[in-house]
Amino acid sequence: MKKLHTGTLYWPETLTEPKRYPSLDREERAQVAIVGGGMSGTICGYWFVKHGLDVVLVERGEVAGGSTSANTGLLQFSNDIMMTELAVQIGARNAETFYKACLDAVKSLGAIASELPDNADFYPRSSLYYASTEQDLPKLRKEYDALKRAGFPVDFWTQEMIQAAFGFSKPGAMVTHGDAEVNPFRFVNAAAKAAAASGLRIYEHTDVVSHRTENDGKHILQDSLGHAIQADFVVYAVGYEPEELRPKLRKADLNRSFVIVTPIQESFKAWHGNWLIWESARPYLYLRTTADGRIIVGGLDENKEQPVANENRLNRKSRELASLLRSLFPQADNSIAYEWSATFGESLDGLPFIGEDPQKKNLFYCLGYGGNGSVYSMLGAKLLLELIQSGPERRHPLPFIAVR
Repeated sequence: MKKLHTGTLYWPETLTEPKRYPSLDREERAQVAIVGGGMSGTICGYWFVKHGLDVVLVERGEVAGGSTSANTGLLQFSNDIMMTELAVQIGARNAETFYKACLDAVKSLGAIASELPDNADFYPRSSLYYASTEQDLPKLRKEYDALKRAGFPVDFWTQEMIQAAFGFSKPGAMVTHGDAEVNPFRFVNAAAKAAAASGLRIYEHTDVVSHRTENDGKHILQDSLGHAIQADFVVYAVGYEPEELRPKLRKADLNRSFVIVTPIQESFKAWHGNWLIWESARPYLYLRTTADGRIIVGGLDENKEQPVANENRLNRKSRELASLLRSLFPQADNSIAYEWSATFGESLDGLPFIGEDPQKKNLFYCLGYGGNGSVYSMLGAKLLLELIQSGPERRHPLPFIAVR
């Protein structure tokens, strides 16, 4: 199994005894088989069962044990690629439709959190998206104007407004409302537990090693111990792990990022509204707070697939993030309680891969490449349910994010 993160993770410390599930020990039949028990697979399972489908989910490790554990839990409708930039690629109307789908996905994640016994510290937040340099100000202003015209909940802040609210100075910023934060590890575990109580059959430590299609169109998945699952539909929600899938995905790329989490802030009062903070530079710095009063800082992305194995290099990157935190908030305790490096997937066009396999009927992918994975997971669950329920004449409502 490929290693998706190195270092010491914070989120698993917040749920020390998650529910565990058996491995597959018999033949299974279902309408839908989902491969992958991270954010994408679990949300698909939760959503499909909620809407009456008979579903089996298999995970080769443990639920929420892959990239979910290293996810920083920022939920934003803005993407790494601005709506105005996306409009150049796919047209203004499509770009606006996609952004609205992302805003709707954040709302849907909040609705799910409110249904769970553990709301996983889901809190609505606004985001400060500041211009890293004066040169970035015009494109940020252009993005704000386009979003405002399209009816998105955005404001534009001047340098003086940023200084007054946050205590640091930046040339200007776009403020987006309708975003949120979550503890992704607890969210996925809680969603899996709730879905299992509603009929989702979850099998951990179940490694699918073969997949064939019968003459009648049924899909047969077989695990490493020889147990088979027969399903009408299959959804691969496998995150960034299986290299055998990537040749299918044109424009898929893996990179690594770095994250630190501070101790609980004893004397530093959290910044304005506990807003999410990020910037226009690429790669970008991003910050958020946690429910127990810590600060999470991430960024310094590198174009390398594997998370950093060298402890000294990880420490250097962590100290750099701590220094960037200090430059924004000198009063904050920027010592390091947790630090990690993690693999994340990007696509060259900044969009996820969600849809049906072009060569295989009733085989779908929900792959949140593109820098906004948790939001894409929710968007994917809703979209795939629609496609599955549409029958053989289905048409993709957002063809620009189909498997390509």
